Amino acid sequence: MPRTLFVAPDQRGALPTIRDALEAADDGAVISIAPGDYPEPISITRQHVTLSARESGSVTISSPFPDQPVVSVTDARVELIGLKLTCEEHSAVRVRGGQVKIVECTATARFAPGIDVAGADRIEIRNSHVTGSQYGIVVEESDGTIDRCEIREIADDGVIVRLGARIKVQHTTIAGCGFRGVYMYQAGDSSLDRCDISQTGDAGIAVADQSSPVISTCWVHDTQGVGISVGRGCGGVIEDCRVENTAVPGIHLADGARTEIREGDPSRGKVPVGAVATTGNHQDLETVDKLLGELDGMIGLASVKAEVRGLIDEIQVNEWRRSEGLSVGTVSNHLVFAGAPGTGKTTVARIYGQLLKALGILPNGRFKEVSRRDLVGQYIGHTAEKAASAFEEARGGVLFIDEAYTLSRSSGSGADFGQEAIDTLVKLMEDHRDEVAVIVAGYTNEMAKFMDANPGLASRFNKTLVFENYSPEELVSISLHMARGDDYLLGEDLDVALLEWFSQMERDQNFGNAREARKLLERMRKSQSTRLRSLGQRPTRDDLRTLSLDDLLEAVRGTG
Repeated sequence: MPRTLFVAPDQRGALPTIRDALEAADDGAVISIAPGDYPEPISITRQHVTLSARESGSVTISSPFPDQPVVSVTDARVELIGLKLTCEEHSAVRVRGGQVKIVECTATARFAPGIDVAGADRIEIRNSHVTGSQYGIVVEESDGTIDRCEIREIADDGVIVRLGARIKVQHTTIAGCGFRGVYMYQAGDSSLDRCDISQTGDAGIAVADQSSPVISTCWVHDTQGVGISVGRGCGGVIEDCRVENTAVPGIHLADGARTEIREGDPSRGKVPVGAVATTGNHQDLETVDKLLGELDGMIGLASVKAEVRGLIDEIQVNEWRRSEGLSVGTVSNHLVFAGAPGTGKTTVARIYGQLLKALGILPNGRFKEVSRRDLVGQYIGHTAEKAASAFEEARGGVLFIDEAYTLSRSSGSGADFGQEAIDTLVKLMEDHRDEVAVIVAGYTNEMAKFMDANPGLASRFNKTLVFENYSPEELVSISLHMARGDDYLLGEDLDVALLEWFSQMERDQNFGNAREARKLLERMRKSQSTRLRSLGQRPTRDDLRTLSLDDLLEAVRGTG
């Protein structure tokens, strides 16, 4: 019989943390978790274990570290039952290999997929909710079922099934997605059955890139795009579906699509098939002001803030001119972000995408960040496929290419494939110039050379925003902000010492700016831990929260 381990921080005889329970768990163990909040990322590798809330919905697990998911599963057999999982920068649940069952859980991940699955032998998500995330559920190269779930208030796509996945989505409600409700590409013989899909910023269901799903008895309604869109070369069946109050046509089949449409109940009426309709822009000026306030709240970056405000002012005025029937010049939404690392380029890019969405320029504020490895393949033809796939995922929002200069011919091995990625992106930017904002980022000198990699590249970008190094004073402010975010305080005279330290640091092109502040704080926390452990007694709450001058001195010892 499987062993049961109890987690309850304040209960005698129980384990204080979930991680303690995982370390003690043998094969097949059940970890029963008492009600409460658990700010600890959970990593499960090659274990067979169940994590279950003692009372469904009473356990909230969060990750205090932005670069770690709440629950990370690698080649393990895991069940998650009755849990609330919340994260900001990373997924609430990340699965790589193994078998995972998620039952009666709630997942939220503000800037990432709520549930992200790849290479799993089997995935089952049942009676669960995914809300307030960048994407809802993303599945690739995995088999499984999504059954009786609710996916709501998603910034981009509600469900993405891709790259060899075979997923059956059934009895599931998908609503309030900024882009598409369901997006399938290279999805094999996946299926949608008895699903309710509504209130999407684009198509309710989009099928692309050699997918042949069975879509049966679904209700697709109240979408800004068409109800169901099927791309060239795709097959499958659409059977007995209701498509109501969507852009015309309800179902759009591209030339070369092989999908069979089967009529259901005649009383429901025929679903029209034909050309795609277009809609006008809508500006949400309240959201624009809120986002500009968020931009202003960032430390430093005065010139970048001014440039972004200037771009937004021009876009807004152009939309007013267009509504009055006045001529409007062509404006590119593509940008170059140049400067050292750790200067807020990714954050500004996200805000820029949300601003374009609020101004009605792009269908949504979705944000797709890629680097060379996401765009460049290993053999002829593979690169164009990968680059086109990344571009397609960014359609309607922002494609952010970090260290873009590594794609140029002068960058390392396999450079010809990098050039193929550049050439593919340049063509896609021209063919879909009103559907995506592409932002390329990297060191200032390297980005200037990168613009010469393709004759049409420089002409695609409207403006270069230069992100200057933070001043020592700004780095102190950033350190204070980071410390407060992690529930720490700076001790007496520590701000003065930090200012002196940042003032004497060498600032070459590899200077990490905010990353240097983050690394320094991490070393200070380690120094504090060593200091507190040597006290010989349990430290007070203030001791636990306060970083001292001694911690700084120990942290920088040998690094100057």
